[in-house]
Amino acid sequence: MRILLIHADYLKYKTREKTRIAEDIPEKMRKGSFKESLVVFTAIEKEDETNPTSVVENAVDEIKRIFTKVNAKEIVIYPYAHLSSSLSSPEMAKKILKKMETALKNEGFKVSRAPFGWYKAFEISCKGHPLSELSRTIRAEAKPEKAVEELESKWFIIDKGKLINPQDFEFENRDFKSLVDYELGTLESRGGEPPHVKLMKEKKLADYEPSADVGHLRWYPKGRLIRDLLADYVYILVTSQGAMPVETPIMYDLEDEAIRVHAEKFGERQYRMKNKKELMLRYACCFGAFRILSDSFLTWKNLPARVYELSTYSFRLEKKGEVVGLKRLRGFTMPDLHTVCRDMGQALEEFEKQVEICLKTSKDFNVNYEVIFRATEDFYEDYKDWIHSIVNKVNKPTLLELLPERKHYWIAKMDFAAIDYLGRPIENPTVQIDVESGKRFDITFLEEDGTDRNPIILHCSPTGSIERVICSLLEKAAIEMGEKPPMFPVWLSPTQVRIIAVAERHVDYSLKIAEKIKSEGIRVDVDDRAESVGKKIRDAAKEWIPYIIVIGDRELEGAEFTVNIRKTGAKKIMKLGDFISMVKNEVNGMPFRPLTLPMRISERINF
Repeated sequence: MRILLIHADYLKYKTREKTRIAEDIPEKMRKGSFKESLVVFTAIEKEDETNPTSVVENAVDEIKRIFTKVNAKEIVIYPYAHLSSSLSSPEMAKKILKKMETALKNEGFKVSRAPFGWYKAFEISCKGHPLSELSRTIRAEAKPEKAVEELESKWFIIDKGKLINPQDFEFENRDFKSLVDYELGTLESRGGEPPHVKLMKEKKLADYEPSADVGHLRWYPKGRLIRDLLADYVYILVTSQGAMPVETPIMYDLEDEAIRVHAEKFGERQYRMKNKKELMLRYACCFGAFRILSDSFLTWKNLPARVYELSTYSFRLEKKGEVVGLKRLRGFTMPDLHTVCRDMGQALEEFEKQVEICLKTSKDFNVNYEVIFRATEDFYEDYKDWIHSIVNKVNKPTLLELLPERKHYWIAKMDFAAIDYLGRPIENPTVQIDVESGKRFDITFLEEDGTDRNPIILHCSPTGSIERVICSLLEKAAIEMGEKPPMFPVWLSPTQVRIIAVAERHVDYSLKIAEKIKSEGIRVDVDDRAESVGKKIRDAAKEWIPYIIVIGDRELEGAEFTVNIRKTGAKKIMKLGDFISMVKNEVNGMPFRPLTLPMRISERINF
């Protein structure tokens, strides 16, 4: 049995149509509305048929335990076949679901059950705290193992070398308080759609693709350009640190024991498919990178060795109700760096360098990150001074989570998160120390004394997924709209310079100036439409274009132009050479790609 437990503000469902396997139901089960509930999405599997009584007992025990922890008011059992590709017979599924309902009711719980075999429309609002979304595989032979999410962690704030109880900390930073409240499960749930969803559509960057699975997007030329620039940025960043780019498949055979075990640690959110084999679409580049490394001959002289891949795409079977915009997707682009280290000393040195890379991305994107350091208690005791030195690099209060024992492949990790308009974290960069995968995937290196050893491996995404970087930029713009003009960093702006021709007689000269600017590696376009200058300026402002030049009769006769600078709101009279130098200085050191749309606005498609 596979179950997905959602602690929900509310769940509403309504039956639409019965299937051939639908159970007969009374009128009152045709729709339901539940508040403050633990919703248990449930798929009954073939193997459950061998011992249904034991499966029901284990499922009920797990539901009771989670119910108590999240302090819900009622339980809703919701049949959901999409959690498994190996389903039981319909009759057995109905039997087990009804037994679960009865067993919970007999123990005094308030329980409802949605009907089996009916097409249903449903709406759910997840509370959004760390225990609000949990997935489980229930077996007949044993009680389900205690999950990683439920280990009783200890929480502290590291500030200026001191450990402080979060309840005693005086918060001066709203973003940091939001992060702490979210991680500790005390963040108040704020409804509504995050503003980046509207902005990604309004700015013609991306939109939902109705003909694909939920959580997969279509990208328009401007959005594709930004994604490509971000990909170039990470490529340059990691290769400058010695990373070797590779490319690996997106699909893996779960008959491979190492891959299957590693995948199980990720939980249930996997795209799986069956042909002659059971296959899984990757959720990161680990599998391919580890297989390359296991087939390679490494010696201590090669280490640290770094391999990098930009996964286009990675896949996570996120819950349908939680998929939103660029923040949570089922198909996304993840920069993934893996570093093979000789020993813990080398791993700590590399970890420190990669934290600096993550902090650099914060500066280059002009996005604030709040930080969590997570580690086992043993690791903290052994490397306490090192941890505090790493936190000092962040130069701000940092949340510390101490796990009593290791249940992950990692023993320590550092997570960086931007905070969205609604006060919720957007997971961005991460660095992790992996002490399992070297052995599991049979990655070895020849030590100086001639013995073979398994390495320690660092996982690092210097930016987090590319989509979440864009999400962070748009959410930041939404937060700041009341204070200053929203915009992308100039190097990421799809159009960096807009030239506005006042009238048709100014178009040829505007195009001539645009070609000179283009030849200098600057993205420039020309608004040659038969519209008023005021409308053209307003349209440029809606596109967040950093620099606007208006060309009229005066500009035809002179050598200077008036430049409208979006960032400051200033108007500056400049010569063309000086203007080009100013823009190039603004984007110095950042990747460049040419304009992805026609230079003349009049020739563009309205996507």
